[in-house]
Amino acid sequence: MHHLASHEMKLQKLPLLTLCHISSLLLVSAQSTDQPPFSCDSSDPLTKSYPFCKTTLPINQRVQDLVSRLTLDEKISQLVNSAPPISRLGIPGYEWWSEALHGVAFVANISQGIRFNGTIQSATSFPQVILTAASFDPYLWYRIGQAIGIEARGIYNAGQARGMTFWTPNINIYRDPRWGRGQETPGEDPLVTGKYAVSFVRGIQGDSFEGGKLGENLQVSACCKHFTAYDLDNWKGINRFVFDANVTIQDLADTYQPPFQSCIQKGKASGVMCAYNRINGVPNCADYNLLSKTARGQWGFDGYITADCDAVSIIYDEQGYAKEPEDAVADVLKAGMDIDCGEYLKNYTESAVKKKKVSVTEIDRALHNLFSIRMRLGLFNGNPTKQPFGNIGSDQVCSQEHLNLALEAARNGIVLLKNTDRLLPLSNTKTNSLAVIGPNANSTETLVGNYAGPPCEPITPLQGLQSYIKNTNYHPGCSTVNCSSDLTDQAVKMVAGADQVVLVMGLDQTQEREAHDRVDLVLPGNQQKLISNVARAANKPVILVLLCGGPVDITFAKNDQNIGSIIWAGYPGEAGGQALAEIIFGDHNPGGRLPMTWYPQSFIKIPMTDMRMRPEPSSGYPGRTYRFYQGPKVFEFGYGLSYSNYSYEILPVTQNKVYLNNQSIDKMAVAYKSVSEMGTELCEKSKFPVTVGVQNNGEMSGKHAVLLFVRQAKPGNGRPMTQLVGFNSIDLKAGERAEIKFELSPCEHLSSANEDGLMVIDEGSHFLSIGDKESEITVAFSSDTSGGAASRQEGAIVLPRILKLFYICSLLCILF
Repeated sequence: MHHLASHEMKLQKLPLLTLCHISSLLLVSAQSTDQPPFSCDSSDPLTKSYPFCKTTLPINQRVQDLVSRLTLDEKISQLVNSAPPISRLGIPGYEWWSEALHGVAFVANISQGIRFNGTIQSATSFPQVILTAASFDPYLWYRIGQAIGIEARGIYNAGQARGMTFWTPNINIYRDPRWGRGQETPGEDPLVTGKYAVSFVRGIQGDSFEGGKLGENLQVSACCKHFTAYDLDNWKGINRFVFDANVTIQDLADTYQPPFQSCIQKGKASGVMCAYNRINGVPNCADYNLLSKTARGQWGFDGYITADCDAVSIIYDEQGYAKEPEDAVADVLKAGMDIDCGEYLKNYTESAVKKKKVSVTEIDRALHNLFSIRMRLGLFNGNPTKQPFGNIGSDQVCSQEHLNLALEAARNGIVLLKNTDRLLPLSNTKTNSLAVIGPNANSTETLVGNYAGPPCEPITPLQGLQSYIKNTNYHPGCSTVNCSSDLTDQAVKMVAGADQVVLVMGLDQTQEREAHDRVDLVLPGNQQKLISNVARAANKPVILVLLCGGPVDITFAKNDQNIGSIIWAGYPGEAGGQALAEIIFGDHNPGGRLPMTWYPQSFIKIPMTDMRMRPEPSSGYPGRTYRFYQGPKVFEFGYGLSYSNYSYEILPVTQNKVYLNNQSIDKMAVAYKSVSEMGTELCEKSKFPVTVGVQNNGEMSGKHAVLLFVRQAKPGNGRPMTQLVGFNSIDLKAGERAEIKFELSPCEHLSSANEDGLMVIDEGSHFLSIGDKESEITVAFSSDTSGGAASRQEGAIVLPRILKLFYICSLLCILF
């Protein structure tokens, strides 16, 4: 998101930031009280008598009653994000747009869902999502979502919110390293992104970690965005509003769509946001196959669908997809969209009804989805402070527990990329003086990235390091992160007398953000010159810290012997400075691993508009992400060092042959079978456990991310070269060994999409791998159910394919 949130919006003269938001600002000022807005006040005899106020009735019935009481004008008024009050029914205004990407936030004072102008003036700012993902710790993700949901409800209960629908998480695949919003995502892997979505959504909505506890009640409402294949903002004049993404159904099936399917089916997200861009010519928000057939029909989604801000207007104004405004309104409502972030539906729905382009039934369907969510949030049950989440107070916002969690998340996400001759950790007793250089060393703004609210107690890297070494000198080195005018000479003079030098460099929101993609992968301006000159002048090899969301080509630093250690800290949130200092001085053992590939600068030759995941060697196209990319890398997906060495073993698999057998399947020998053909029951039965032993061979305790991959003996034919099938994070003391159990589902983990978009499993050898250890799994298709079962029990060898061919040939000879 969001068109309204970007400063570039003004330049593009898109229509929404006008009277709508001026009036909403005035309305908010008028309603600023300590009382959260709600309907069905028990002290009001008129409103409490309505059936839609009776909590003993099913929500469906209550919503049906409410919608039946609305006039057409009232109905249309509710189809926009800033929904006005319906005073005659005691229904207050509602703001659908609120943000909570990595902490409860506000967006440039445009969205008034959340305000920090009362007793609560800040919220816990967790690390930006890309860094949190580097922990590979689903339970950590859940706890962060849980903390954000608690703080959001606490702010609402304090009367500082007009809505409880948060347009988060961003679960688009980080396809291209130049994307300005890659920082908001969990990275490039669909399994990681899907698990992040499930964990975070369960946490923020008030569900249990395992799921299934929630029922109809929502702590707050989460929204999976941006649906779908949205990962270009503004690159070389091509913007997200007009971009028509040419995406194969193969890539949709096994890369772009799985995170959204997980978010909906397993996470039970109550909201989905359709994206600006078109997919193969059709705007996402006007795509019936996407919104109604896939999300609602195939995946069982029962929440509300919102447009990204102004996405409806651009279908006519910018994309030219609709012939007139009323056609755009008809297209999105018929596709299954429910609410417009903007005013387009407010302005043109009535005329669309008069022109018979839209029926009232379609409007009622949208309203049913919208009011169902507001009821699930408890906003039609009387005073919310007396409801299930009503005991969450302002004291739970910026609580010590949440601040500790923000610190834990930063510690466990930060990735050590280089540590020559074990330069780190430094000793705080042997280090007498420290020189800290760099434009990101003392910036609280850089710490939190985008979509952030005011943090509770921000600690910059400089402040964190000063808490260890009092004799610390600081110089920014550049006037800004852009580093167009560097101050190398001054910085070089300062490092001459220092025991150790820490350079805090990288990017910030001037370099990568919403509406702004990068065109280069190197450090901006004169940063490289500054780093190299300071490293050359220092008494000992220096420590380079990078604050950035997207990857940077720092090959020069990898190869520079004067740079002893490199740390990637993403945008580490308000506790990031403390976490960095703890890692540098050895009070925490780094264990994060990169959730995305770091490409070299040469990758910029590839157009960002090319959506293909799979390589095309004949044209020199290398593909994208670790699953398909065939080209040089600066750092690989999953790379990360530690102060400890870890060793692995894959314990003997009790079932190293997987028989996928279904009598309905064609009994002829084939090399692959589709997952849908095998059916749910067989897929469930074919699951098997895999146990991995992990040992910490170092002298420090550590939190370690364990990643289990699978590869086929002969990938080719559009299959991934390797793919992640399981991951978790584990605490191990020095010398300690533990075992992690993974459940492998052949239908999910050993399958990939064919050119028709069908998920298929190949017969033959698949190799599980972790570190330098591998274990072979053989997939076979047996045509005889009983024989297959017997073979499985006896561990029989699978009939070689050559004998199968001989058998078929013999049959043909007899027949002909």
